[in-house]
Amino acid sequence: MGRKKQQVNDDAWGQAAGAIGGLAIVFGILGAIKDKLGLSWPVTVVLVVGVLVGLGYGAWRLRSSLQRLLTGQAQPAAALKQGAAPAASLDGETDAEAVPAHPELTAALRTAGVIGGEQVIRADQVTIAPVQTGEVYDFLVPKGRTYEDVEKRLGTVAGMFGVTRLHLTMQRSRDNERRVKLLKLHEPPFTRPFPAPTRQEIETFAGVPLGHDVTGQLDGVPTFDKASLLVAGMTQMGKTTLVNGLITCLLIAYGEFELYLLDGKFCGLTRFEPIATRYESSDDPAVFWGMVRELNQRSDDRYAQITEAIRNRQPAPKFKPVIFIVDEAADFFASGATNEEKDQAKQIAEDTRSLVAKSLESGISTVLMTQRPSTNAIPVMVRDQFLYRMCLYVASAGTAKVALGDTYFETIAPINPVLLDPDIKGQAVLFANGRSTLIRGFNFDDKFIWDVVDEKTGQRMEALPEETPIRQAIELMRSKGVEFMTTPDMAPALGILEDDAAKRGKKLNELLGGPPTHKNGQGRGYLLTDLVAFAMSAP
Repeated sequence: MGRKKQQVNDDAWGQAAGAIGGLAIVFGILGAIKDKLGLSWPVTVVLVVGVLVGLGYGAWRLRSSLQRLLTGQAQPAAALKQGAAPAASLDGETDAEAVPAHPELTAALRTAGVIGGEQVIRADQVTIAPVQTGEVYDFLVPKGRTYEDVEKRLGTVAGMFGVTRLHLTMQRSRDNERRVKLLKLHEPPFTRPFPAPTRQEIETFAGVPLGHDVTGQLDGVPTFDKASLLVAGMTQMGKTTLVNGLITCLLIAYGEFELYLLDGKFCGLTRFEPIATRYESSDDPAVFWGMVRELNQRSDDRYAQITEAIRNRQPAPKFKPVIFIVDEAADFFASGATNEEKDQAKQIAEDTRSLVAKSLESGISTVLMTQRPSTNAIPVMVRDQFLYRMCLYVASAGTAKVALGDTYFETIAPINPVLLDPDIKGQAVLFANGRSTLIRGFNFDDKFIWDVVDEKTGQRMEALPEETPIRQAIELMRSKGVEFMTTPDMAPALGILEDDAAKRGKKLNELLGGPPTHKNGQGRGYLLTDLVAFAMSAP
């Protein structure tokens, strides 16, 4: 401490001696000037100070002129008065030339951390276009930034605009990584319902429409070929209505396909029973298991045909698509208390996983709906196989992960289903091909759906050969106006006169090609819906 104090004292004495020496030199110079010019002390001091100020001003003017000559243009005086710094260039460096910045986007993206504090969104690279429900900001982010920088912070950006995440939708450009399109809604999404689409709109859509997006445009998936769909959401959120709209759109625009329906609600999918290859209304796991095994067998048969074609160096056979839709699927995976019931539940899960995972190449797709998207509602081994996922309103982010995938919230621009308005039915987050879209399913009038079903049924019946026995049986039942006909009543009309009941029934079934039989109080025979479905399912 003593040495430091001594050093400070020595420094102070040194500085004082230097100052005294400097003053002595200044007074010596001033004295010499005074004697040389014969002036008084005050006049001499003023003269020297004036000369020094003049020399300083001249040096500053010379430096400014050289700078203008080298840069070509000086910074505008008005900008300097306002304290505005030169705007940043697109690569983040400061330009000598001021670039007009878009004030709203620049401030929002800077504060959100999308762009740096010295970067701007150039006003001449921004367009704002009004749409039906809001406005679209189309702009370029600075060099060194991409659309991903915006996507990662969409929630924060929405807050800077004074709206919620659901008000903001982003689209990326396919030709420039820096181009971004932001749609900002004027009001919460789907506050006003959009009218159901027309047949023409459905037919011209590039894919399978599932609903309207937030701007009122149709949105959906490109195809159900080699893809399956999982739909989850709490009860009374509009799942069944949404899937009714899906089936209607498939009938209008998807071409020829077979429809397997399992109606766990007993009446949710009844409108499409006439057009279904197989329709069941049940909550019995055994019924679900039976349909799964039937479709797995069809898949195995199709793969056998594909294998045989490859061996014979022939083109792969083309199969009619099959779409299996199950409402309230979670009920069919529930396990009972006994070991036998637990073993059955495990086998159902394994067979379903096999169907969803392995049948896509053979043209069989699955759509499962559940109102209980809990961790154990649908086995993980089944859930992981779905390419398309859709989640309506749920109460927690954990439940949303069950429907959309455990890593969903790590994807780009995820939409949390917890934020959806539960009072607006049919809203859903569609996650397909790595992209999240907020949609609202179609709510078609019953008459529109019935007309589509009747039209499709008529078209398929017209396509059947007129002379086939099953076509004759269908026409017979329709002419008599009955939905069920016993074997003894049908057999003579088709030329089977066998007296023995067992032989008569066997011959009739073989003649018709093997459709399912039905037994009720009148006896054993055939349902019209079964015959129609069987006839339409023929390859």
